[in-house]
Amino acid sequence: MSATCSGVRRHDDTPDTAAGFERLASLPKGPEREALAEKLVEAWLPMAHRLARRYRNRGENLEDLEQVAALGLVKAVERYDPQRGGAFQPYAIPTIVGELKRYFRDCAWDLHVPRRVQELRNRVRATIQDLAAAEGTDRSPTVARVAEAADMSEEDVVAGMEAIDSFRSLSLDAELAGADDGYSLADTLGRSETRYDTVLARESVKPCLNRLPEREQHILYLRFFRDMTQAGIAEELGISQMHVSRLISRSCARIRSQVETEPRPDRIPVHA
Repeated sequence: MSATCSGVRRHDDTPDTAAGFERLASLPKGPEREALAEKLVEAWLPMAHRLARRYRNRGENLEDLEQVAALGLVKAVERYDPQRGGAFQPYAIPTIVGELKRYFRDCAWDLHVPRRVQELRNRVRATIQDLAAAEGTDRSPTVARVAEAADMSEEDVVAGMEAIDSFRSLSLDAELAGADDGYSLADTLGRSETRYDTVLARESVKPCLNRLPEREQHILYLRFFRDMTQAGIAEELGISQMHVSRLISRSCARIRSQVETEPRPDRIPVHA
């Protein structure tokens, strides 16, 4: 097994791009630099995807994780300075992994939980696991026992325990305890007509879509109406996946801005 001089294990997805980064560092901002940066991102994208796959069993869509890892890679390419010494790979990995961890911390929770409570949750969960392993029992330790082992207050332990159940919310389709007829949480709620709001939303978005360039309209159609992946769209149009991602993000941001600033129709227009 070979390794770099820095001790970082090499993989098949670690290309030799030292010359490219040297040239990138010498170029001023402009189209030529952007094109080279995009080529470097594409060259290292397999590594970013490999890092994303490490987190695929945590309940998040792999394609979303790959996009987060790609964002971290873009940041690493932009910030990397070969003049400071050191290879790109050991510089990029912490940046990409940090972006993935930040995603789980800030975006992957079903409920919004303050960062402090997330950290309490992690400490409490780790302490409970350690106690279970040390004591060889499946019984949950008491709040006082966890507080003593983790050097935390009992109030913080309770907050951490409550947050453990906040990472994933219970589905409304979940059957109620003791129900033997399929009665679910959704059956306890009143129902409202949602089609009217859907039609209003579509009418609000339609003129914004029509104002987009034809290629961006086509990309949004492929992504959201034909449910194609960004990789599939990139292959069909002959452009990079990163370019597709940027166009989608830019188009959605433009539409959102226009919808939020323009008055929403009070009634559904009737077409003859």
